[in-house]
Amino acid sequence: MSNAKNQTGSSKNAPVRAALIFKNPVMFLAFGGGSGLAPKAPGTAGTVVAIPIAIMLSPLSFLHEVVIISVMFLVGVGLCNYATGKLGVHDHSGIVWDEIVGYLIAVLFVPHSWIWWLTGFVLFRFFDIVKPWPIRELDHRISGGFGIMLDDVVAGIFAAIVLAILQLGRHLM
Repeated sequence: MSNAKNQTGSSKNAPVRAALIFKNPVMFLAFGGGSGLAPKAPGTAGTVVAIPIAIMLSPLSFLHEVVIISVMFLVGVGLCNYATGKLGVHDHSGIVWDEIVGYLIAVLFVPHSWIWWLTGFVLFRFFDIVKPWPIRELDHRISGGFGIMLDDVVAGIFAAIVLAILQLGRHLM
């Protein structure tokens, strides 16, 4: 993640006091249970938090998973809006709820096994970091909690498409 500055001039990687995160339940969720405080690669740390969540969701029906992820997206818009306002920084690198939801979307359609969850992790992180079109465009043009969530949702969709192609290729062999 770049050390880009937002409209207020504050760095997306500006240090955040752990006390602010651990004393405020909304910030705690936005920071992925504190994983967003990781000094290096907080987005990757947040995505790691999503793996056990995917495992916990795996016994549920597809419909239940979709409903839960949809609710997490909607909650995430509010969490990200709140955290952005509290920090005075748009899309601070420590806000990782969006990575959690994006990863869950990436692995929504795969068989529930470690190989697929790990492959989904790598693909999601690739698309979230590289931000190919239209992800980068969404990241730059849409602000607020919705914008923070949306680019990771699209990164998750891109990863899900690649995972579907890999599954198809596996079945054709």
